[in-house]
Amino acid sequence: MNDSSSRRAPARVVALWCPDWPAVAAATAAELPATVPVAVVSANRVVACSASARAAGVRRGLRRREAQARCPELHVARSDPDLEARTFEAVVAAIDAVAPGVEVLRPGLVVLAARGAVRWFGSEEAAAEALIDAVAANGVECQVGVADELSTAVLAARRNALVPTGRGAEFLAPLPVSYLAVEPALAAPRRADTVDLLRRLGIRTIGAFAALSPIDVASRFDADVVAAHRSARGLPERPPSGRPIPPDLTVEQPCDPPVERVDAAAFAGRALAELLHTRLAAAGVACTRLLVTARTGAGEELARTWRCAEPLTPEGTADRVRWQLDGWLTGRNTNRPTTGIVLLRLEPVEVVAAGALQLGLWGGVGDEDERARRALVRVQGLLGGDAVRIGVLGGGRGPTERIVLVPVGDEAIPHSDPDAPWPGRLPPPAPALVLHTPPAIRLDDDVGNPVSVTERGLLSGSPARLRWGSRSWRVIGWAGPWPVDEYWWDPAAARCAARLQVLLEESRALLVFFGADGWRVEGVYD
Repeated sequence: MNDSSSRRAPARVVALWCPDWPAVAAATAAELPATVPVAVVSANRVVACSASARAAGVRRGLRRREAQARCPELHVARSDPDLEARTFEAVVAAIDAVAPGVEVLRPGLVVLAARGAVRWFGSEEAAAEALIDAVAANGVECQVGVADELSTAVLAARRNALVPTGRGAEFLAPLPVSYLAVEPALAAPRRADTVDLLRRLGIRTIGAFAALSPIDVASRFDADVVAAHRSARGLPERPPSGRPIPPDLTVEQPCDPPVERVDAAAFAGRALAELLHTRLAAAGVACTRLLVTARTGAGEELARTWRCAEPLTPEGTADRVRWQLDGWLTGRNTNRPTTGIVLLRLEPVEVVAAGALQLGLWGGVGDEDERARRALVRVQGLLGGDAVRIGVLGGGRGPTERIVLVPVGDEAIPHSDPDAPWPGRLPPPAPALVLHTPPAIRLDDDVGNPVSVTERGLLSGSPARLRWGSRSWRVIGWAGPWPVDEYWWDPAAARCAARLQVLLEESRALLVFFGADGWRVEGVYD
């Protein structure tokens, strides 16, 4: 037997991509017709939009106001990962009924091994048509890609293409290098920075990137870029898994009484996720592919495999359990269970060595952050949802205005865009300490007269001494003032004030604020 005949054929992969899924989910939740333009925003910027919105000039990255100016009839929805996941469950169920073994990369994108579907339907083309029809029966459009490797299949789905066996690198070569970072489910968050660097180096296509020496890439970039380089060259990757699950890492939890509500299922899933990651940590591994199984008292079962580009955290695991059970228990597909859930099981399908992960500054994969988050959630449970808040950077001119407090667990979205132009904004650096209740002070010139800010926004004199309570300091230097004239159209909210940075003796630096009641200390610099 010669080498060519003994070599195993590549395991073909099918990818199904539902374009603009966040916008589709938002439109479904609002019961909007397909013709209504929809945009999904996060942090006041468009992160997804429908085809009709794009036709009107809306693009990802636009500010909300600009998007609405381009398309006045635009329906704007806030980004809601939970909504996207539970709405997508009906689509996953439809695909799984046609070709079992579906792996969810993210809401809107799934992959599966092509072998079983091709054997059943006779060809890749017939299998692709059957899958598209199954998704269309739920009122959703999708595109299919088939290739030797998973990442190639995902990019092929964006082109609605079936890549011939052994032609993956040829298919990828003319695509823009930006395609390497277009799918967040397959790339680390820093992949976009790598793509930007490649562009500045003159590498415009995936083929040009693939032509680089693997040794040069490995010696200059991290593991994620090395993986991207292998994908660009069409080299083998990990396919959708078919190997047995390690039994010693599997965790399960009987539910007595049976769970019928989503919140109760999410609570059980969070506790189970903590147990799973305790076992993973003890074994020195991390999970990159997870099978979540739920079973009811009537014997009904729902199993989904979740694949991630980076290892799962306890919070990420709990989110996926909640997303999966939300769509099942609330009856968003035809397979709604008839009784409550009596068993939850988490099975790691694929693990990697924990030593290969990027550890946190103080050890572990986000251990300190996760412990702090759990502690805050416990306190929140005792005191109420609004009792524990975290700071989010928002828009504004002064440091106090830019700090927005949101309850722990809520989406960290400020009330105004921090990147918008704010005339009169205080230049960096920001003060290290911002005082919640600014204390009153007094600024005097060299002859003891109080210094104020004139109607023209100028100082009435040169500050020479700052008096704070019973103490005083000599003023070494100052910067400003930065006048602020806000809400002049609203007499009730109008404010005319100014900020000044002051350097005192003993290397003390303050941010002071002049308003209707005189000078006050707003912040302290290190």
